[in-house]
Amino acid sequence: MIERSHHELRKAFGDLLHGTVCKFAASVFDPISVRMASDLGFEVAIQGGSVASLQVLGAPDISLLTLDEYSEQVSRVGRASQIPIIGDADHGFGNALNVMRTVTELQKAGVAALTLEDTHLPARYDEQSSVLINMEEAASKIYAARFARSDDALSIIARTNVALTTLDDSIARTTAYEKAGADAVCLVGVKDFQHLEALTAHFCVPIMLINYGNPALSDVEKLSAANVRIVVNGHASYLSAIKATYEALREQSGTAGRELSVSELLSKYTHSDKYREWATTYLKSDNVSV
Repeated sequence: MIERSHHELRKAFGDLLHGTVCKFAASVFDPISVRMASDLGFEVAIQGGSVASLQVLGAPDISLLTLDEYSEQVSRVGRASQIPIIGDADHGFGNALNVMRTVTELQKAGVAALTLEDTHLPARYDEQSSVLINMEEAASKIYAARFARSDDALSIIARTNVALTTLDDSIARTTAYEKAGADAVCLVGVKDFQHLEALTAHFCVPIMLINYGNPALSDVEKLSAANVRIVVNGHASYLSAIKATYEALREQSGTAGRELSVSELLSKYTHSDKYREWATTYLKSDNVSV
């Protein structure tokens, strides 16, 4: 097998973005899984930040993972991969200057593209739900990311959650991100094709969707016609691996009891109850007397 360089994989990803057909990204998490994805015909893969948090920390996806930890995990996949890898750069691990460092590290790790989201991470003190940072700050991160890359073939993808704001605000945000130089825009929370059309009628750049199996957005021909080039349907591969590992260990140990669902396993073994308790104790003002 002739190995492709990171630069060649980045160019291949650019070709996918500027092609005419929607592709589904394989969710991968180690060298074996990315080789499997390539062998099964996937042309692109993603290393999810939530998956890395589970692998490295055994913790829920609440921005506990550091850049070094994530880039190390991605590099293991990048070394083995012969298909382009999308890195989940979250919020860039800080402000625009942190974003520049993030781009440098993930480029070195071998990603072909990375997503930068406009969610405020980690959660603020007394913040009850996810919120978006202002669009000017988010656009500045995209601009900084483009400046920081040393390989122009690396794709910078601006990500936003349209379920957290209004249609008009989402349109304003994506317009600003495109103007800042995003190579593509990644949308989370799209309801259906009518919603997608309203959100993207002004786009000149390709679209990536985080879909999580929404059946209203499953028609590949319609997705392709709507300029959607990459779809991520969640991270079932790693969740299935967690389930299979538990069942294999349970069988070997001879432990009786009912079968646990993936959500129950995650709740139990990521200590999610403890994190909720700590958030209630330390991230809420009504617990503090001054």
